[in-house]
Amino acid sequence: MTILNRFTELRTDIADWRRDLHANPELGFNVHRTAELVAEKLKAFGVDEVVTGIGTTGVIGVIKGKQTNPARVVGMRADMDALPVVETTGLPYASKIEGRMHACGHDGHTAMLLGAAKYLSETRDFNGTSVVIFQPAEEDACGARAMIDDGMMERFGIQEVYGMHNLPGVPVGKFVIRPGPFLAASDWFTIEIEGRGGHAAFPNACIDPTVIGTQMVNALQLVVSRAIAPVDSAVVSITLFHTGGDSFNVIPQTLHMKGTVRTLDAGVQGLIEEQMNHIVDHTAKAFGARAVLNYQRGIPVTRNTERETSFAADIAAEVVGEQHVDRNWPPLLGGEDFSYMLNARPGAFIFLGNGNTAGLHHPQFDFNDEAISFGCSYWARLAERAMPAD
Repeated sequence: MTILNRFTELRTDIADWRRDLHANPELGFNVHRTAELVAEKLKAFGVDEVVTGIGTTGVIGVIKGKQTNPARVVGMRADMDALPVVETTGLPYASKIEGRMHACGHDGHTAMLLGAAKYLSETRDFNGTSVVIFQPAEEDACGARAMIDDGMMERFGIQEVYGMHNLPGVPVGKFVIRPGPFLAASDWFTIEIEGRGGHAAFPNACIDPTVIGTQMVNALQLVVSRAIAPVDSAVVSITLFHTGGDSFNVIPQTLHMKGTVRTLDAGVQGLIEEQMNHIVDHTAKAFGARAVLNYQRGIPVTRNTERETSFAADIAAEVVGEQHVDRNWPPLLGGEDFSYMLNARPGAFIFLGNGNTAGLHHPQFDFNDEAISFGCSYWARLAERAMPAD
């Protein structure tokens, strides 16, 4: 096990940065305070170049090694944004902003990469260039693409890229990863049903969109269990069901639904979209109503490349020991817009255990500060081993 001594020394400082970020969460691209804090710290660390405003509010730090082999440039990414969740932890550093919360641990991700940047700026024990990437709007599934569209990969010469996320339920000090599809493509949809509203005492004179909507919900659940092969992974979830009315004696005219589809395979993704269109159209027609499905393809599958996955797992094993690295963790159906970066460059996404905490996006979630030294050591060793000094 190789927890770098410098991170033992810095752990309290890094935890303080993390808790400050936790108390001041920001959403989407509006991470102005967070980005300013990141940029200020990178400059104070002596990072060679600090660039702000990439992908609207993204921050890039460029750290050159003792030797600067132009053929070796490695990117390491952390996400900065929070979620529109009301925090219920009661912690001393709980969110100061009602309705916003770091419920996914991006405060921890940002703090750990800052810690690694400080170490790498001090030691520079590598031959090449480390590029630390602080990304906005991961939860909106568009921050990574915005940074790429801004020319990040070409401008900074990034040749391979790595990401890390905490994972509740996995012990602190354990890493999990797998080659190939690791996280799902994340699509979303809305369904608009228009029936015929009227008095609830005379349903025969109405076309009730609520009844039609419930039939659709039931039928959509059968897509995964009956149209998709049992060995293929997929999820169809209805997350909102709203008639727009609140009266006890009115059958509404319309109904609005929304939800998400998660898949690991393009063929399964296409089949689900086709089946959903069929179900929505024909269910509405069977009741004499009209319905429209608006299906939007979202972020692609997070697909780890083979060589970089093996390398990342080796680095994790150097930090925590091989027995604490699972190299073939089952795919997860959560989505992650780091997939856009993996589509642009080879690389790997890894999970770091957060211990027995509340789940991601839960109002009582908190990043586990005991994980800081492991995450920072992983980033530092990754840069040093990917670009070994002569």
